[in-house]
Amino acid sequence: MRPLVSWWWPRTLRGRLSLVALTTATLLMVILTAVFNTVVRHHLQRQADDELGARAAAVAATVDTSDSAVHVLETPGEELLDTNVWIYTGGRLLEKPPSAAATGPLTRAADQLAARTRRHCLTKNVHGPVRLCSRPVPGEGRDAAVVTALDLSPYSSSADSLLIASLALDAVMLVCTYALTRLAVGRALRPVRTMTEHATQWSAVASEKRFGSVDRSTELAQLGGSLDALLDRIRALLRHEQQLTRELSHELRNPLARIIAELDWWRARPRSDADTRTTHRAIADAAVSMRTICDTLLDDARDSSATTRGASDVLSVLRRLADRVDSAGAVELHVTARDPGLSAGVPDALLERIASPLFDNALRYARSRVHIQARASAGGVRVDVTDDGPGVPATFAPQLFQPGRRAEPGDGHDGAGLGLSLSRRLARSVGGEVHHDEAHTPGARFVVSLPTA
Repeated sequence: MRPLVSWWWPRTLRGRLSLVALTTATLLMVILTAVFNTVVRHHLQRQADDELGARAAAVAATVDTSDSAVHVLETPGEELLDTNVWIYTGGRLLEKPPSAAATGPLTRAADQLAARTRRHCLTKNVHGPVRLCSRPVPGEGRDAAVVTALDLSPYSSSADSLLIASLALDAVMLVCTYALTRLAVGRALRPVRTMTEHATQWSAVASEKRFGSVDRSTELAQLGGSLDALLDRIRALLRHEQQLTRELSHELRNPLARIIAELDWWRARPRSDADTRTTHRAIADAAVSMRTICDTLLDDARDSSATTRGASDVLSVLRRLADRVDSAGAVELHVTARDPGLSAGVPDALLERIASPLFDNALRYARSRVHIQARASAGGVRVDVTDDGPGVPATFAPQLFQPGRRAEPGDGHDGAGLGLSLSRRLARSVGGEVHHDEAHTPGARFVVSLPTA
């Protein structure tokens, strides 16, 4: 089961950077919004307390505490002063708002505040938040206390409106941040995408184009230089491989000729036991010489020039190769050409070396028939090698062209698993390709694509 993070974590660098920017902006917005709304609510409460203090001071001015009895002086507009105002003397309630019950929650809260000797405020939730503040009124006779109340609903409504507005602004800012981040990162990564497309299109052998030839930013210029160096190393390795192939082909020719000559001489007429032993020794010496040549060339391979191009009559080479391959058993081998006069831009010998492993592989696994068809294709020549055998297992297809790999080593067929990789390597050395047509069923089909002459 895949980890939970892998389901939502973006796969692209652009998506990951955008998500990191969005997460950072979200955390910052949450902190700023919380701080801002806390400050706003505190400021609104201070305003409410100041309003209550001003009202309490106005009411305290009407309270006479000069003698033993506390009196509330009659003043113009006392109806306004009596609104949400409680007046106490010695802990005894003198006046209260007409709308407040003597035992109601607001009156009980006012009683608690009046009992305090200093100014104090509290908030009571009675059908909405209500703020109450007390103000002691000292006197020569008896002390008094004034308690005022204020409905905080308008203040809470303002605070809630500011919170909703700030959240809406946060949402807009986050959307803009995400969109701008994706746009900026996309524009920043556009040269990298272009470099990737060029790397896919360019040929490491034939193309002379390099990433460092374009003016780029410092970071991308460094990346381009590293990729150019990598392309140069790949090109050098391919030149080594081509040189090794040519040298092996050239140097092994003489030992093979010696073996063939000895066998022809031995078969030309009856020989004695001594002659047979002499022939065996000569063949063994030639085989040892071939092994020595291979070991030496593999150890001392160096750079070489590009592969020599040539031309070959495709149909003639395929028919000549079909006449030489071993088609033991009841397997029928057919060679046809859809387009006459096909000419490939490779030498005859190289075309034989490319096609021979495919012929051998098809004959090895075919049940009754192998069909080789040559035809012209867009910009080159195509050769299809098709058999009616069991085909390539789907699980083995990704490893098909890896050297030394076989789908079923114990299937009774000989072979070291090197033929297909050799065929593809030689085809690619001249700008061609060999691939397996996975859509073909039943049996197997291998397709050779070569440049024209």
